[in-house]
Amino acid sequence: MGKRYAMVIDLRKCVGCHACTVACKSENNVPLGVYRSRVEEVESGDYPHVSRHRLPRLCNHCEKPTCLSVCPVKATYQLEDGTVLVDYERCIGCKYCIAACPYDARFINEERHSADKCTFCHHRLEAGLQPDCVNTCVGNARAFGDLNDPQSEVARLIAANQITVLKPETNNRPQVYYIGADERVTRPNLMQLLGGAK
Repeated sequence: MGKRYAMVIDLRKCVGCHACTVACKSENNVPLGVYRSRVEEVESGDYPHVSRHRLPRLCNHCEKPTCLSVCPVKATYQLEDGTVLVDYERCIGCKYCIAACPYDARFINEERHSADKCTFCHHRLEAGLQPDCVNTCVGNARAFGDLNDPQSEVARLIAANQITVLKPETNNRPQVYYIGADERVTRPNLMQLLGGAK
């Protein structure tokens, strides 16, 4: 059995510093105004009982990605390790993948004239390094590794904690897992609110 990459984000440790967002933009040369990785901050409740929640968002590198199946030119593809990538030269910018992604994780890169998204820093993985958002997280809220290795940090975290994924009803089988997320963070109406944010 080969590798199956996944990320675990522990919301109890996220301090909302946005270092992951900055590191991602710098490492991947992401243009201004768009993001491969971001931290949404939302308030819930009624005054005076209001609470604030952080929800780091990125491509979920789904096991069954709808973005892959709708691409008319096969510019979106999936590696054996589960990483979902875009062939920028092949992409025609039709935006079908953007419409199909239930996680609002894709955008048009106006400099490349193609769809773009998080790649789990695939170029870093090939060099034996962690994604830069994981490497930079000051709260150690992010873990990355091989789900098929029971000794990996992600496998151990998933085994030892109650985890959730975003929008499980889509049956995309996302491979970004959250610890400490409750219905205030992941409930459908909040996800719709977050869906419009870039």
